Amino acid sequence: MKKKQRITIYVSILIVVALGLWIHSRWDVWFGNPEELPYSPLAKPGRVLLTFGDKEELSRNISWQYDSVVAPASFVELADTLAKDTLRIDAQGEIFQSRSGKAAYYTARLRSLKPATYYSYRVSNNGRFSPWYSFQTYNQTTRKDYSFIYVGDVQDTIHGRANQYLKAALQTHPQTEFFVFGGDLTERPMDSYWAETFSGLDSIGQHYPILNVTGNHEYLKYVIRKLERRFPLVFSYYQDSMVGDNQVYTLRYNNLQIFLLDSNREFFYLWTQKKWLEKELKASDAQWKIVVLHHPLYSAKGKYNNLVQKTMFNDLIQKYHVDLVLQGHEHAYARMTLHDEQGKAIPPVYTVSHCSPKSYRIAFDPRFDKFGIESRYYQYVRIHGDTLSLSAYEVPAGNLYDSLDIVKTGTPPAILDYGKNIPEHLNFKPGNNKKDQKYMKLIENYKHTKKDIHQ
Repeated sequence: MKKKQRITIYVSILIVVALGLWIHSRWDVWFGNPEELPYSPLAKPGRVLLTFGDKEELSRNISWQYDSVVAPASFVELADTLAKDTLRIDAQGEIFQSRSGKAAYYTARLRSLKPATYYSYRVSNNGRFSPWYSFQTYNQTTRKDYSFIYVGDVQDTIHGRANQYLKAALQTHPQTEFFVFGGDLTERPMDSYWAETFSGLDSIGQHYPILNVTGNHEYLKYVIRKLERRFPLVFSYYQDSMVGDNQVYTLRYNNLQIFLLDSNREFFYLWTQKKWLEKELKASDAQWKIVVLHHPLYSAKGKYNNLVQKTMFNDLIQKYHVDLVLQGHEHAYARMTLHDEQGKAIPPVYTVSHCSPKSYRIAFDPRFDKFGIESRYYQYVRIHGDTLSLSAYEVPAGNLYDSLDIVKTGTPPAILDYGKNIPEHLNFKPGNNKKDQKYMKLIENYKHTKKDIHQ
């Protein structure tokens, strides 16, 4: 055998071995699913969640869990608090078998609700009742001032802090009408983590409609990812809105339309979602349009991340004049606006946010207007007249971290950036390893660049 052939063979073997070792090191990240411990179903109706129902703002769904067989007498008692009228809405039950247990899930669909009305409700199975909860609808014909709270990844065990953060946000913004979550609300598709999710939503998810997109942590990891049936059984609006196997949903709320996407899927599924999104955007006459998905179309971690999602959705978002794109996944804060040929900021505005105890390292891409690291955030979105106000708050301190207005009194809309005058928090405590030192140097370079720009 010639020397050149031997060298080629040795190099090929080294490449195969190196590739094998790399795949082995990444195998658990790609395909590892933690074991779900055995669990028992709830002995009384619980894990009650209020969501929107169909596309209309006056629809509501109520989902809950009880026992491991479908109870024939399962319903919601719904009371008009002022009129004292009480209705009984039958619920549909479905048994879900997970890897280590099974439970029955229920969905009641509330339609033809009245605007500007206070309702009380409780759920029932076989004569067992939950506590009474309440919610409010609003006057959708005359109101021009309304708001909601957006929260990115919550995800990990944080010992009840998520619930504290959400309650504090509500106390700061008592006009909030609903919540939107950017996926990874649950750490993994396991009953123990679902219990934690409902603990985080306690006294909130029963009174304020909850919308949540899918995150990668809600999926089981296989060559083709799998989302358990219990996800749409909990976030029950997906049961009627799914397109094929795609968890997509749209809600018209006053003069706002929200579009939820599932950015975790493979190419074929994303293509189907693209067709759905184009159809819905094209048909929408809403003054304000907001898209919510888990993976950032403009990644804060690197220019080449999430290119498939960006290729699928971003052109449509810009073509149909979406105003705001709310995203998660990257466990930092980042905000980016587009600019026209004259350098003027124009919609859409892209934000990345999270509320998880984990913080990720970002690339400090100069395309972005503002960053935040090593902290947690939520966004308060208020629409009033011809203005959409976006305010980001740091938790648990509750201080204002970012702020801007999108104003539609002219063409194109104007963006008023108040956040540029609010200092960025870029506090990072490096260890002695090279990776930390390199990241610290990146942060310092960004600070110097930003300082030079503002001088």
